[in-house]
Formats: sequence, structure tokens, C-alpha cells
Amino acid sequence: MDPHLLRTYVTVARLASFSEAARALGYTQSAVSQHIAALEQDLGAPLLTRRPVAPTEAGARLLEHAEPLLLRLDAARADVVRLAAAPPRGLTLAAAPTALGPAVLAALPAAGVTLKVLPRDGVPAAVATGTADLGLVDGLAAPSDPLRMPDVAPLTTRGAGEEPVCVLLPAAHPLARRPGLRLHDLVDARWLDAPGAGPPLDRLRAAVGGHGFRPALRYEGADVRALTALAAAGHGLTLLPRWAATGVPGAVAVPVTEPRIVHRTELVHAGALRGAARELAFALTSGEGPDFRS
Repeated sequence: MDPHLLRTYVTVARLASFSEAARALGYTQSAVSQHIAALEQDLGAPLLTRRPVAPTEAGARLLEHAEPLLLRLDAARADVVRLAAAPPRGLTLAAAPTALGPAVLAALPAAGVTLKVLPRDGVPAAVATGTADLGLVDGLAAPSDPLRMPDVAPLTTRGAGEEPVCVLLPAAHPLARRPGLRLHDLVDARWLDAPGAGPPLDRLRAAVGGHGFRPALRYEGADVRALTALAAAGHGLTLLPRWAATGVPGAVAVPVTEPRIVHRTELVHAGALRGAARELAFALTSGEGPDFRS
């Protein structure tokens, strides 16, 4: 399939409009219609209904393949450009909100850094496509276990730290004075659903066998302080790395004792590291790996 036609199709499906897709891509509406017609002829199936504009069953199946394919094409282009380019003068770091712990902030260069705070799944994609030099992803894992990464491109990952996790409770909560808590005992509690700032609730369900953890409030932002304020105000519990949960006014951080899980941060990059990216990676991973040899 022609990737230009595929990119046009994905844009039309995402925007649900031929005219909006034409504006986004810089084409005429007639050209967009011709692209879709050519792709439908190539595949021998209608991909979009016209009124309203929406994927057909065949079109929905194509979308499942198209977005990863286009991402891999962008990643391949970025990889080749990266090899041929001169060492970058600055550094662009993409990171999930709770990956930006005190050790990371202390290691950042004094100048020349662009920091992009992205959803967790967006960090590997940013590194693969060259919009970030380095990425920091995080998540819950058993001690020393690697995180599961989306398969967006050939990327290198290295451990960049592990931190105990705590349940953040309002100070007046009946469990706030406990020395530790088991997640199994909290499956029926009211939780904050904040996939952009805290661990997704499905990860907590997976840790205890796949049930419970009903959301009381959904927070769609990426501000960790806003999330901790919601927990302190009694809108629901949340699970955070110890550094983020400690010292929150009106709240208490109680360590999780079972199951044995930690908040793990991993560094993500593509190809050999150079310049400021290499120096930061060295600082965050204690110089592990062949790319850090002098």
C-alpha cells in the first residue's frame, strides 16, 4: 500500500471529515477523495462511510494496522537522519509525569534542555520518530523486572531507578495510621482514575488478580500535584512513588507491603548516544551499556 494514501486515510478517519483532513495535510478536498478512492480500489473494500464520515468494518481493521505502520516509517526516517546528522547542540527529553523524580531533575543539564511531558505510551513514539533524543518511561513492576514497552521501533532501554510505592490517603482516613497496606485490602476502596498522572487502574487490578479498584473520580490531566491534592481532599485514593506521595499537605503516604511492587523508571533511546544525551544517560543509569564507553 502507498504510505501517502494510508496517511490520508488515517487523517480522514481521525478527523471524521474530508475537508478537515485536506486542511491538515495541505491537500485539496478533491485530492483527499481521490486518495481514499484509490486505497479502496487497491484493497477491494469500502473503508469509509460518507455521511457521517466513519470507518467501515474493513476500515476499522485497517486502522489497527495503519497507525503502527506509519509510526514505523517515521521511526525509520528519523533513524537514518539521526545517523547522518551532526551531534545535536541541545537535548530534548520526553518523560511521563511521574518519571520526573528528584534524581532526574538534579541530573538535567543547566541549559539547552527542552522537556516534553507526555503520556507514557507517547514517550517511546517521540524517541522513535526523532522528536525527542531521550525518553523516560515509568510504571509498576516487580523489583528488577523490566517494563513492558509498546513495539514502535527498535529502541534501547535501560533501568534508571526504582522507588517504593505508597498509597496516598487523606490524613483523617481510617487506614492513615497503618505502617503498611496490602493492595488486596483496598480493592473495594474509592480510587482516583488518573492514567496521565498516576498508574492506570488496570495495572492495579492486574497486580491483585484482575478485579476491584472502582474509580470515584476521573482526572485527565498530567499534573501530579493536582492528583495529590484530589487525594488529600478525599476524592479517592491513588498510588504514587514515595517521592511524589511524601509531604503532601493534608495527606499521609502509607507504603505498599503486598504484593512486592516498585515504581520503576527506564531510559529509552534509539541508536548510539552523543553529546548532552549521552552525558545525561550516563548520569541516570550509572554508565551501564556499550554506548557509554570512552
